[in-house]
Amino acid sequence: MKNGENYNNSRRNFFKIIAASLLVIPFLDACKEKVVTLLIRLSGTNHILGHRLRVKNFPKPIQEISIPYLIVGGGITGLSAARQLTKKGITDFLIVELEDHLGGNSSNGENKYSKYPLGAHYLPLPNLEDKALLQFLEEEKIILGYDSKGFPKFDETQLTFAPDERLFYKNNWQEGVVPKSGNTLLEDKELVRFFKLMDDFRTQKDEQEKYWFMIPLSESSENEALKKLDSVTMKQWFDGNQFTSKPLYNYIDYCCRDDFGLGIEYVSAYAGIHYFAGRKQNASTDKQDTVLTWPEGNSRLAHHLQKYVKGRSLKNHLVFEIKTDKNKAVAKVFDNKTNTTIAITADKILLATPQFVNQYLLENRKDLASNFHYTPWLLATLVVSDLSDNGSFPLCWDNVIYGSKGLGYIYDQQQSLQQVQEKKVITYYYSFSSSDLKRTRKDLYKKPKEYWQKMVFDDLKIAHPNTELLTESIEIHLLGHGMISPVPGFIYGQAKKEASKPIDNTIYFAHSDLSGISIFEEAFHQGINAVNTMLDATTMDS
Repeated sequence: MKNGENYNNSRRNFFKIIAASLLVIPFLDACKEKVVTLLIRLSGTNHILGHRLRVKNFPKPIQEISIPYLIVGGGITGLSAARQLTKKGITDFLIVELEDHLGGNSSNGENKYSKYPLGAHYLPLPNLEDKALLQFLEEEKIILGYDSKGFPKFDETQLTFAPDERLFYKNNWQEGVVPKSGNTLLEDKELVRFFKLMDDFRTQKDEQEKYWFMIPLSESSENEALKKLDSVTMKQWFDGNQFTSKPLYNYIDYCCRDDFGLGIEYVSAYAGIHYFAGRKQNASTDKQDTVLTWPEGNSRLAHHLQKYVKGRSLKNHLVFEIKTDKNKAVAKVFDNKTNTTIAITADKILLATPQFVNQYLLENRKDLASNFHYTPWLLATLVVSDLSDNGSFPLCWDNVIYGSKGLGYIYDQQQSLQQVQEKKVITYYYSFSSSDLKRTRKDLYKKPKEYWQKMVFDDLKIAHPNTELLTESIEIHLLGHGMISPVPGFIYGQAKKEASKPIDNTIYFAHSDLSGISIFEEAFHQGINAVNTMLDATTMDS
């Protein structure tokens, strides 16, 4: 599940010839009679408390706090903003978070066998042009230095161990996630043509020497012809370029769902192409095929950022109203543990929260928020005694099943230095791509955990027929607003611009949904840029 599939790697894997096909060994029917007692847990974000924003049945404030800077939201954007404030010499701030932990979608769980992600789970190697991110990775000893050509030297233990990805396709596992073994000649030709088009998009620059597609997205070219790609779906682009290959269609659909939640039918062509073209693979040749990952996923990165808010965070606190008052802003904040409300007056407030939340905190924001679309997600972490399959290619970090409803699973212990694992821990991903996300979100919380358990097992059984018999526990994690989904007209539409505008030089906004793409880099830069804008305005005010 990598953002921006590596083309050189894809082409190499695509043209590899599998010399032998292994026979599928049928499982004994007697295994079906085995009785398994399964531990099922259902978790998710605190949507019950969050939904109180709609009715606002909160008590009146009994305490007042004054502080120069208040950050609302403890995800990557909020934590990045806290880091930027600290680097500017400002430590007199407070960060408020609804959950009982910081990190947002970059959070994790842990069982007796392994840590595991509860959302984002890797960071692709950054572009060399992204100096701010490179600096952060240096600070945290993820980058240990640079070689003679200027390429980063990464800590080897934080790069995916081989083998890193495989695809279950035509009843066999194959290396890589691009369908290749058993295609028709026409299907192979279309894959090659598609990769060539994406390579062209990836390397092209405009007259100002800006890349057509870049990360962060704000650094991309403003070429009007490219912007028109935002007015059509990726499927329309696919059809318009006379592609007909089903394996290619399914591959692109998988990539869109993986990074945007919505599939090829709903995502804008600009976003779909950006997935492939935004990353420049600026790494030494032997490192281009990998990503940075950890058992706990991007929670590792969130943990690094949390040092900047030590002693300055309020968790289990819900901001439910913000108003400006005499060049200041007042936030009413509900303490979920004591069931009391406090009023926090700040010179500046940074809302590092998504727009579906902001519509309830500020007046006259609901029409604006209606233009932002968020896809629900489901994650399932399984502890299994074994992960039997036909042995056609070894277990990898990323394991995708062609034709399944979900996005496959990651092997959470891939980075472990322990040679033998008592049990295996895997995390399965599913995005609810649909034309009616509101209805899908409502249905999400109505169904019992047994329903989701069956869905997960049915999907995994395509490649692992006896998975259910070998599973000892399963934790279902639901995310009602998993990520922003860039539908046509959104990335270059007016809603993003309007939602980003500060209010009275007092209330500022930053979140990955304001970029249109929900990846670590966008959230990280949103926090930095918002603080810089906020401090520039402060200087002008004074």
